Amino acid sequence: MSKSLKRVKSALFTADPTLEVIETGQATTAKAAAESLGCAVDQIAKSILFEGTVSGQLYLFVTAGTRRVDLERAALLAGEPLGKADAVRIRATTGFAIGGVSPVGHLTEISTFFDETLLTYQIIYAAAGTPIHVFGCAPQQMARLCQGRISAFSQKM
Repeated sequence: MSKSLKRVKSALFTADPTLEVIETGQATTAKAAAESLGCAVDQIAKSILFEGTVSGQLYLFVTAGTRRVDLERAALLAGEPLGKADAVRIRATTGFAIGGVSPVGHLTEISTFFDETLLTYQIIYAAAGTPIHVFGCAPQQMARLCQGRISAFSQKM
C-alpha cells in the first residue's frame, strides 16, 4: 500500500471510522470512476490545484466531475490571480501525485474551496491518494473533512 493511500486512510479513520476506501480498477478519469462506481460523473469530486501568481500559495478547488474551475471566479475567492501549479510543488505540498490528489490527508494545510454543485448529491466520491482509489461520503461531510469553503466557482465544460 502506498504512503499516500495510507495517509488518506488514516485521515478518514480519524475523522469517521465508517469511511472506506474503494478501488476503482483501471478507472483513472472521472467518467471511468463513475462507471466503475455506478454513479453520475458529477458525483466524482475532482481535486484541482492552482498557484497564486502573487503569493505562490497553492489553492485546492474540489469540483464536480463534468465541471471545470472558472479561473476568474476562483481568483476572486483566492484574492489573487491564479496560474497552473507545478506538479513537483503539488507533490511537495500535498504529498500526492497528480491523478491521486485527495481532498484530505495533505502534508501541509492548504486553502480549499468546495464546489456548491456537489451538494446536490447524497453521496460523492473523491480520490484517496492514488489514481485508482476513492472514498465516498455525503458532500457536507467531505466539505468538513477538507475544510473547504462551499463556493460557486465552477462552470460546465
